[in-house]
Amino acid sequence: MKIEKTLIEIKATLQGVTIDDIRMTPVLKSKILHVCDTKIAQKGTSVGISFYAFFKNKNDNPELLMEAATWWIKIQQLNHFEKAVKIKKLVEHL
Repeated sequence: MKIEKTLIEIKATLQGVTIDDIRMTPVLKSKILHVCDTKIAQKGTSVGISFYAFFKNKNDNPELLMEAATWWIKIQQLNHFEKAVKIKKLVEHL
């Protein structure tokens, strides 16, 4: 676990962001883990998701949406769709 956190810090430095930039609020972390668990249970380990999967089809929490988008696009530099198991693993270590 310590090694993984150190790797996250190194990645942040290489991307020109601070460790505070890659931290995630407990609300978003919980939401992501819940959605990943639900999707995996429904469709199996090969299911793909985007960061939009964590939100309803309305912009009722723009701050949380921007936090998710920033983490997904800027910090992690993920593709639009990624495997839910990959996202879950990334988030569990934050």
